[in-house]
Amino acid sequence: MSASVTADTPALDESHDPALTSWVASANATQTDFPIQNLPFGRFRPAGLGGALRVGVAIGDQVLDLSIAASASGWPAEVMPALALLAAGDLNGYMALGRAPQRAVRLALSRALRAGSAMQPALSGALLPQAQAEMALPCEIGDYTDFYTGIHHATTVGTLFRPDNPLLPNYKWVPIGYHGRSSSLVVSGTPVRRPHGQIKGPDHAEPILSPSRRLDHELELGALIGRGNALGDAIGLDAAEAHLFGVVLLNDWSARDVQAWEYQPLGPFLAKNFASTVSPWIVTMDALAPFRAPFVRAAEDPQPLPYLDGAANRASGQLDLVLEVLIQTAAMRAAGRAPHRLSIGRTTEAAYWTFAQLVTHHTVGGCNLRSGDLLGSGTLSGPLPEQGGSMLELSAGGKRALDLPGGETRTFLQDGDTVILRAWGERAGARRIGLGTCSGTVLPAA
Repeated sequence: MSASVTADTPALDESHDPALTSWVASANATQTDFPIQNLPFGRFRPAGLGGALRVGVAIGDQVLDLSIAASASGWPAEVMPALALLAAGDLNGYMALGRAPQRAVRLALSRALRAGSAMQPALSGALLPQAQAEMALPCEIGDYTDFYTGIHHATTVGTLFRPDNPLLPNYKWVPIGYHGRSSSLVVSGTPVRRPHGQIKGPDHAEPILSPSRRLDHELELGALIGRGNALGDAIGLDAAEAHLFGVVLLNDWSARDVQAWEYQPLGPFLAKNFASTVSPWIVTMDALAPFRAPFVRAAEDPQPLPYLDGAANRASGQLDLVLEVLIQTAAMRAAGRAPHRLSIGRTTEAAYWTFAQLVTHHTVGGCNLRSGDLLGSGTLSGPLPEQGGSMLELSAGGKRALDLPGGETRTFLQDGDTVILRAWGERAGARRIGLGTCSGTVLPAA
């Protein structure tokens, strides 16, 4: 097995200093997702103006428009080729450059946006309030693979359908995944229409075509590939980190009644391909360096096969992030009620495999990944019943209604419901950073 790049695990540097502040005042707010220690990338255009998408960096409640900022004087000469790609709107090209030039750009952006920077006068005119930006998918996403790394989700869902054998024999040996539909990926804020599909009730002799009656959300993280690999050139685990550019939130909406009828023998189809929502900002693996954790496999479980095992992955392969799901119904919005939390948990309690292991397994047979390819984690549920990352788990398969503010209840999502995903890293000695929000509102079936 060969690797197209050498190993390059994210490391701490001056850009992670929790004491850093920015001349962009909103970036210094305690609970902002986008302090100067974050600096995520996304694509946008000024709202209402149309035109080509631009690449920007989120800083506080502002967007630094790199199509304007790149022309300012004061940037180090060594970052100008990478900045030229960003200024031209080619985020995928920038993602494919690899870790070294990206770290140089991150450091240059950090220094330019710090309090007291000599570049403040030149860059002030390149800021746009995020409220005035029309966000798009954060990069061009050519392929989308959804995995099934959430062991508590897999166990709970398996128990609903196979009480005596919830986890299939291969689950703890191989990262399970299926090829999703990239054409129906949508950016946060895009409404999601309730899908039609075949449904067969337990007492029905034949299926019917119907709008889904058991529409659900799925709390996931998505990893975006930076540098790809050639067809036939597998990526070893020690090199896999260098192929990961960053992380987004992902809501893989699911029609559970359609899924139950269609998923055998080849897996999800119409139950999944109507929409998956992606948050608009890519938080880079370098930004997440303070929020790494060991990959730990329980002693009683099978240990990973050698190609999925390594010292670096065991030392810091996991991301340590807080994950949250909220709901706001149409009635709650009308009454002025804030979104209600459905669940909260941590990635370290949920994910059975790391993103590096997913990259390695995806390519072990020779599959070529490309810049912008999206790898979904699968639903990340915690070990407790109230930490389910989907309504299917929280309602015990629809048997237990959830109480919401105002006297409403839910077993599955109703038209008008808005689901909001959030995630952030926080730990002692580091500045809290977030992934922003990933939201979508359910529209009635067509």
